[in-house]
Amino acid sequence: MFSEKFVLSDRVLQVAPSPTLAVNAKAKALRAAGADILNFSVGEPDMPTPAHVCAAGKKAIEEGRTRYTPAAGIPELREAVCAKLKQEHGWEYKPEEVQISCGGKHGLFNIFQAVLNPGDEVLIPAPYWVSYPPMVQLAGGTPVIVPLQQDRQFDIDPAVVARYVTSKTKAIVLNSPSNPTGAVYSLAALAEVAKMAYEGGWLVVSDDMYEELYYGEGKVPHILHADPRLKDQTVLSNGVSKAFAMTGWRIGYSIGPREVIRAMNKIQSQSTSNPAAPSQYAALAALTGPQDFPHQMREAFLPRRAFFVESLESIPGVSCVAPMGAFYVFPNFSAYYGKKFKGTAIDGSVALADYFLDEAQVASVPGAAFGADDFIRFSFATSLTTIERGMERIKQALAALQ
Repeated sequence: MFSEKFVLSDRVLQVAPSPTLAVNAKAKALRAAGADILNFSVGEPDMPTPAHVCAAGKKAIEEGRTRYTPAAGIPELREAVCAKLKQEHGWEYKPEEVQISCGGKHGLFNIFQAVLNPGDEVLIPAPYWVSYPPMVQLAGGTPVIVPLQQDRQFDIDPAVVARYVTSKTKAIVLNSPSNPTGAVYSLAALAEVAKMAYEGGWLVVSDDMYEELYYGEGKVPHILHADPRLKDQTVLSNGVSKAFAMTGWRIGYSIGPREVIRAMNKIQSQSTSNPAAPSQYAALAALTGPQDFPHQMREAFLPRRAFFVESLESIPGVSCVAPMGAFYVFPNFSAYYGKKFKGTAIDGSVALADYFLDEAQVASVPGAAFGADDFIRFSFATSLTTIERGMERIKQALAALQ
């Protein structure tokens, strides 16, 4: 008989599969079997990749640009990333300080592999994106979860961060706008965290994947705006997946100190080699071509966001912070925990999300996956009609609980 303990490594045994991908796969399987599933679990835009980006990918294939590239990515794309950061933020970077990876997730994995040693602690504000703790664990580090509060709009709280700092603190992860909450950290709070990071010598890992999907005025607040001194202690993680509806093209990019990027390139050269060449040329077209698509996407998301939040707030016992970025709502359903359906108790977010899927045919992601069991995540990267139908089903399902 096969024995996992004998064959598999300890590091993989302590890591669970991605719950968001698992829910999405289950929803798709049910839909394929004929169920009328409304899927709010997936974290990708529902718009097609812009035509000029697709054309660039096709052209690359037709011109034979289908071979190996440098492990760090094609020079033109790395230069385009530098130009974007200079134009949008005023930050100066050189191409050798940029790595192109197989999606933003891959870039983050490379970062942690490059900088962590066994016992190093990484501060992770919660609710967090599901993959941060497992990535830290796979690199031998220790995730240290820093709770954020709903009544503070999930803004990062420097006083709470300080309580979790130890002599082993090596890094802090910042994700603003956030997946799953849609929260945006305030510049004042970021300035205080920046001071702690600078004085403590921590690495700041800033996951900026949703920066183009910000519903406030101007540019989203950033820790490097709050304290430019941190530039040599910060690695930026980003990509084209969300801003240009290119999730399947798998192109992310990381920007940071040359020594860190060089180490990441060493890891990438021994694992995936380079990202797919045609995808890199498509990403180049995304960054250097027309920039109206992210704006159009934001405009399309605004009425969906407003309807979702208003509908959730109208449900007795449910509260929801209006997201300031990304395309998720993260309502608090804990008032319904302890209620029952046909004798089965709803004892947390996993049970409630299962109930929504089985009884209401609505797919969502339990907050437990994000370190916040009182909540459930819904994506509004889907049509307003689908959201309206989904909210009606959710209301009926909750009303059926006793």
